Amino acid sequence: MNRRFLIWGLGVGLVLLLLLSSEPASAQCAMCRASVESGSGEDQDTIANGLNKGILYLMAVPYILAGGIGFFWYKYSRKK
Repeated sequence: MNRRFLIWGLGVGLVLLLLLSSEPASAQCAMCRASVESGSGEDQDTIANGLNKGILYLMAVPYILAGGIGFFWYKYSRKK
């Protein structure tokens, strides 16, 4: 029981430490930022929206693939 409490305490402490020590980061590369800043008016908004949607798409695909593989792995491992 003591060891279990110690492991949970260390885990919670590590998570809090990581959350509190984060620094803001720039999410765009230099080329993307330059292309957004070079546009003007409505053109800048459409370019920025397109870049944001592209970033979300690129972020979501690996999670969907990993989730699908994990689902089928779990499904077929339960049959055995």
